[in-house]
Amino acid sequence: MAKRSAGLLLFREGRRGLEVLLVHPGGPLWATKDDGAWSIPKGEFTDDEDPLEAARREFHEETGFVAGDEAIPLAPVRLPSRKVVHAWAVQGDVDPSALRSNTFTMEWPPKSGRGREFPEVDRAAWFPLAEARTKITRGQVSLLVELERVLAVR
Repeated sequence: MAKRSAGLLLFREGRRGLEVLLVHPGGPLWATKDDGAWSIPKGEFTDDEDPLEAARREFHEETGFVAGDEAIPLAPVRLPSRKVVHAWAVQGDVDPSALRSNTFTMEWPPKSGRGREFPEVDRAAWFPLAEARTKITRGQVSLLVELERVLAVR
C-alpha cells in the first residue's frame, strides 16, 4: 500500500492577488535547491488517524502556526514516489518570519558517524499562484490548480 501524507494549503488574498504559503525543506540536502523544492506543510499519517487532524498536526509541527477552522477539501494527488497526499485549503494569514519548525537528526557529513539536528522546514514564504507553480514540487502543482478551481466555484 502506498504511503499517505496529509497537509494544509494556507491561502490569502494578498497584495499580489491570491497567495499561498509554501515551506522549504530543511537540512543540507535541500540547502541549495529552490525552484521545484517547496511544498505544502504535510506529513504521513496512520490508518487510525483522521487525515484532516493529521494535516493540522503536521502544519503546526512544521510551522508553529495554528490554521483556521474551515478546511476546504482538495482532490488527493499521487506523487511520483507513489505517495498519496490528502490536502485541505485553509484561509489565513501568518508571518513567515515567525516560523518555528520541529527538527530531525541525520548523520552529517555523510559517513562521519556524527548526528546533527536540522529543522524539518527551514523557511516559509507567501507566493502568488504563478510563482508558486515554479516553486512547489512537481507532484503538488495540481493542488494549486485545484485550489483555483474550488475558490472559483465558491
